[in-house]
Order: sequence, then C-alpha cells, then structure tokens
Amino acid sequence: MEIVLNNNKSNYFEILSFEDLNNTNETFKKFASMKEPLEAKIFAINESISSHQLSKIKIFFNKNNIFSLRIYSNNRDTVLSGKSLKVDSNFVNEQEIKNKLLVINSKKKDDILHEGTVRSGNRISSNGNLCIIGDVNPGAIVSAKKNIYVWGKLLGIAFAGKNGNKNASIASLYLSPLQLRIADVIAIGPKDKPKNYYPEIAVIEKQTILIKPYIIETKN
Repeated sequence: MEIVLNNNKSNYFEILSFEDLNNTNETFKKFASMKEPLEAKIFAINESISSHQLSKIKIFFNKNNIFSLRIYSNNRDTVLSGKSLKVDSNFVNEQEIKNKLLVINSKKKDDILHEGTVRSGNRISSNGNLCIIGDVNPGAIVSAKKNIYVWGKLLGIAFAGKNGNKNASIASLYLSPLQLRIADVIAIGPKDKPKNYYPEIAVIEKQTILIKPYIIETKN
C-alpha cells in the first residue's frame, strides 16, 4: 500500500510505502506536529484493508489536519471498508492504479524553490535540493535528499542528505537553527546567536557537523 501526502501551496509532497499496516504508528508520528492541511490518497493493489485497519488511519488523519482522504483499490473488500467509514473509495483496476502512481511520480519535483517565510508547524521536503528565499522560523522543519539553501534566517530544524548522503550541506545567510541533521549526524544549534551577518554552511567533517563561512566562488 502507498499513501501519497501533498500540499500544493507549500510544495510538500511525500509517498509512504507500507508492507504491514499494523506498523504505521512510528511513520505517522512525524506528521503529528504539522499545521499545514494535507491531502491523502491511498493506493492499494491486491490488498485487503479491513475497516479496523482503515479506521485507525482515518482517526490519526482526522487529528492531524489531513482534510481529504481518498482510496483507490482493485480489491472490493478494501473499497467496501472505505465506504463503510464514509471515505471516498474508488474501485479501479490494477493498471489504472499503476498509471495514477506513474503520473504522481512524474509530477514529483527533484529540486524545490520556495519563496516566502516557512512558519512554525510548516514542513517542506525535497527529493533533490531545497532552496528557500525567506526565513525558516522556529518550529518549522525543512528537509532534502541533497542540499539546503536558506537565503534568510534559518531558525528551525533542517535535515539535508535524507538518503544518507554525507556530502550534503546546509547553507544560510543567518545560521541559528534549533537542530541540524546531515545524513545520520545530528547537531543541536548553537546557544549564542551569530555575531556576524555573513553566509555560513554546515557540512560533515570527521563524523561531526562543522559550521564555517560560506564562500561563494565567482569566475572571472
């Protein structure tokens, strides 16, 4: 089963895959603090989802600002489970589901450019680089599989190299985050605010996150 979560306004987009519906709690926990409204679509091919399993998912979604839930499945029991819980449930054949997923994946952007402030409770995730022109406020979370660039104040949480890339980096004009993470290395933000207003970059060196001046090379 795959669950697609998205918010068109903030460019947030994520696909979650589950082989065992009884072990979804840990995955869903990270959405508990999100304030932006999300749409959710469940795609189930040849999977029978009981009304009890679906009810647990629906209850969690209702508590966490997921305002729209739809089901697409080629299994009649799954569709009936959805309809019994008043979820918009659609019976479609296997190929149609695969085609829908292909379209969704084709729209998935690798690099994301976000203009404007990322406010507390908001979350932006990129499958490539993430560039933000604006501030990232405390309580906001930004993440990317590659690098993160914040042309403003980075005061929230930033996670680069989500796919384990230790060469990823996090750069900002004013780097004072609550937490930084690159791949599997985590660092708490400094207690003292930056004294100088110049770009800084966080990178991994010797399994430690190091912050240093961000020097932009120019070609003559």
